Amino acid sequence: MWFRDDPFLTSSDNALVYEEDGLLVCQDGMIVAAGDYGRLVGDLPPGVTVVSYRDKVILPGLVGSHAHYVQMRIIASYGEQLPEWLQDYVYPEESRFVDPAYARPIAALFCDELLRSGTTTAMVYCAPSPQSVDALFEESVGRGMRLVAGKVLMDRNAPPAMLDSSPEQAYEDSANLIKRWHGLGRSVYAVTPRFAFTCTSRMLSAAGELWRDHPGTLLQTHVSENVREIEQVAELFPRPQYRDYVDVYEQHGLLGPGAVFAHAVHLSKREWRRLHETGSGVSHCPTSNLFLGSGLFRMKRAVKPGRRVPVGLGSDVAGGTSLSLLQTASEAYKVGALRGFPMDGVKLFYLATVGSATAMRLDHLIGSLEPGHEADFIVLDPAATPQLDARTGHVDSVDDLLFSLAVMGDDRTVLATYVAGRLAHHRDACPAPPPVRLADTRGPER
Repeated sequence: MWFRDDPFLTSSDNALVYEEDGLLVCQDGMIVAAGDYGRLVGDLPPGVTVVSYRDKVILPGLVGSHAHYVQMRIIASYGEQLPEWLQDYVYPEESRFVDPAYARPIAALFCDELLRSGTTTAMVYCAPSPQSVDALFEESVGRGMRLVAGKVLMDRNAPPAMLDSSPEQAYEDSANLIKRWHGLGRSVYAVTPRFAFTCTSRMLSAAGELWRDHPGTLLQTHVSENVREIEQVAELFPRPQYRDYVDVYEQHGLLGPGAVFAHAVHLSKREWRRLHETGSGVSHCPTSNLFLGSGLFRMKRAVKPGRRVPVGLGSDVAGGTSLSLLQTASEAYKVGALRGFPMDGVKLFYLATVGSATAMRLDHLIGSLEPGHEADFIVLDPAATPQLDARTGHVDSVDDLLFSLAVMGDDRTVLATYVAGRLAHHRDACPAPPPVRLADTRGPER
């Protein structure tokens, strides 16, 4: 099953494509056909291998729109508000990624855990060190994954070891990384100013220039996550020159299609309107917002008809407490319920697939099983645990099935993960094929 329309703007029945007995046909890493098994099986050429997943659910690979791989080792560090959490846990850990020997095994663990959780694409922050970017892309390219990542840019309000020496040097380091990695295999580079509080106006301008100078790259940063953060940004970028947090980014050339702003918990009406008008995207990170006590995201405002902002789901590890987008979807439902906007299973899986892909402007490549998309998909097991089996054995609709998988699912629910048509993870101890080491060739145009 996959999505042909936006369930926030139409009915869930109209948005969802569901084949009870379906066949997915892949060739050379792409989906070439998807639909009814009886209709398609007769057209298969001789010698094609058919893999059966009877009584399972095949969906597009999950797409995460916000995570920090360099924070894998500090997940579940005892809770504090965002400013203290950054100083006490994040910055000391990220400073270690200048050492490739430290970075590489964590990059491998991150990719392993993404695939085990059914996530085939993620938008990822590295550390300020170029070595941290090299380690992650080396790992993802070797696995054939479509990963979006970039070096963090920051030049104030953090320990000296975490800061770029100058905006000019940050631009040069990032440009070299773009030249080395963007378009290699399925890699996409994202210009990554951490957030306005850790960037001078010169650094934000350098980020905007870098993004303009390298068409096809994306942009990621944080906005309005924490009340104290917002107050600090307002002090550094005061009125009347800057109207609000979003205006800080807009005046430095950082809004537009392909820009993804994580959190967006406390935005004003004017800020939501500018995100809509500029085609910018947002990543909803419910587990992180709850863990750090940042606030409750307003999904109803984000998907308002006529003012729709592209929204995806992000784990925000390690502010978030799990890389599983199924667990993230469960928390998104609860946050929505507290805001008076509960979401059904179709909406939750939309956010975790084509929603995130649309926020990143990659929905023409990933997030769907439509022919012409890349063959990233997952197989979910409705009987993965006794309790889940008891629940899904009595569902009365496809939406009910999806809702139960979203609310009760975790990595155990993911039976298999396929990347570019190849098995990349199997839950039941079947070893995955060795990673494909790609030649230095560029991927498809974006």
